Amino acid sequence: MPIAGLAGRAVPGAGRAPGPMVVGATAIAAVGVVATSVAIALTNEAVDDPGVHAALMTWVTLAFLFAGLVAWWRRPGNAFGPLMMVAGAGTFLSSLSSAGAALPYTIGIAFDLVAAVLFLHVFLAFPDGRLGRLERIVVGAAYVTAFGLQLVGMALGGFGPDNLLRVTGEEETANTLLRVQLAVLSALFVAGIGLLVARRRRSSVPMRRRLALLVDSFALALAMLAVLYVSAAAALVSGQAGFEWLRRATLVTIGLAPLAFLAGLLQARLARAAVGDLIVGLRRAPAPADLRAALARALRDPSLELRYWLPEYGRWADVDGRPTALGDGAAGRATTLIDRDGAHIAAITHDVALDDEPELLQAVAAAAAIALENAQLHAESRARLAELRASRERIVAAGDAERRRLERNLHDGAQQRLVAVALHLELLRRRIRGDPEAAEQLVTVASAQLAESLDELRELARGLHPAALEHGLAPALDALASRSAVPTTVSYELAGRLPEPVELAAYFVACEALANTAKYAAAGSAAVRVWGEGATAFVEIVDDGGGGADDALGSGLRGLADRVEALGGQLRVHSPRGVGTTVTAELPCGS
Repeated sequence: MPIAGLAGRAVPGAGRAPGPMVVGATAIAAVGVVATSVAIALTNEAVDDPGVHAALMTWVTLAFLFAGLVAWWRRPGNAFGPLMMVAGAGTFLSSLSSAGAALPYTIGIAFDLVAAVLFLHVFLAFPDGRLGRLERIVVGAAYVTAFGLQLVGMALGGFGPDNLLRVTGEEETANTLLRVQLAVLSALFVAGIGLLVARRRRSSVPMRRRLALLVDSFALALAMLAVLYVSAAAALVSGQAGFEWLRRATLVTIGLAPLAFLAGLLQARLARAAVGDLIVGLRRAPAPADLRAALARALRDPSLELRYWLPEYGRWADVDGRPTALGDGAAGRATTLIDRDGAHIAAITHDVALDDEPELLQAVAAAAAIALENAQLHAESRARLAELRASRERIVAAGDAERRRLERNLHDGAQQRLVAVALHLELLRRRIRGDPEAAEQLVTVASAQLAESLDELRELARGLHPAALEHGLAPALDALASRSAVPTTVSYELAGRLPEPVELAAYFVACEALANTAKYAAAGSAAVRVWGEGATAFVEIVDDGGGGADDALGSGLRGLADRVEALGGQLRVHSPRGVGTTVTAELPCGS
């Protein structure tokens, strides 16, 4: 979720809120609906206690219309609000079954059971208006049973002479079908209760707290509907009514569900008052390690995690500067990214339930932005310290390894040959007069061994400080390219010489990169380029090999990075597989 202009996931609920005209039209329509329902109930002599009936239908209709409008206004991109309004409209359509005229009566009978299914749909679609796979199966079966089979029953001749959809006179068959509808819908309502309970149990702690009142009210309403429909089916069999009180109690309970939803919205709004406590707590400048706990309290999510963006390293890290992943995409988790002045600061990984409260997230993020920026600097300094320690350890280890290498090379190479030369010279001293031919052979062997020893010592000396650099970096790179096992071109675009430490670092970067190219890249060619921008020199080595190099793997590139960073520079390795490798060193040269 983007905060403070950060590009990222879309804000939950992002969409167009209903404007004044839509709100006004909805209010006028609600008044018209209520007036029509009241008029129908009061003018129909067949309705018992028409005033109570009209009041109950008004109660349910207005509750769902008003709560749906508020939900739509608060969460414009959420389908739950419009769905609640459709449920209120469905209640009005079902109330037309009390009309004395044939046309509204037929419409009301057709939608009589659909209203209850709309309630089921609303309850199972909370909080985002979407249904899961099992919910779609239950709700779909309920719609088919409530509307599809209802039309069949009406065509068979059920529901009296005012039914305009009557085709045949199979009233008994229609009554049997109605009992089946009521029994099936009762079972589907019970299944809906099971889905709500299962959702509550598998939800996280923050979501479970928010679901408690709503799930209880939704489940109670479905339970009342199930009992009502079972009673209605039994009454059709026995021919006795007597469950009017149960119908009224069910309507009262159903009307409470939208109020429970509004109470949940009020609770979320009151929760934003915790932002004030957060601001007060932040004035005491809590330690970065304590900031997570403060945000967790404000958002009521003990599982909250904080990550900080380290621009110098191009990665996310925890408060101690250790590299870490964001963790977004995990089950039940979401990530809110936080910006300040167009730059990354931090990321809050939280329970996905908080996505339904974007205002709370935005308020908390805005209140904590400065503290998060301070914590980011803390994490960055800890990362630098850790990198400095690791770099020192690598430098010490590299120095020890280099000393062992020199000792081994001297002992196994030049030292052994010089000992052999000494032995040959001793033999030569003894035979020079008595056996001139043997003495000549000894001189030849000694001369060859001395030449080999000299070459090895020169190679060792080149590894310590390249003699070619005495004439400048450009000739040294040309000499390096001429010795490379891979055909290499050199482009030197600087007018003068660089400081000696910079030239030395640039030479060793090129040397190590070309050595890696020859050993691992299977490249056909390579190129070395040196240029400058302001007070910074750039050395770039490019090959057309197989790629896949990583400065985190192997001691060679890591050692070069330490050498470059010791000068205040940066070493970058770009090596996508199959494309080749580019090693670039940025080396400050002073003003």
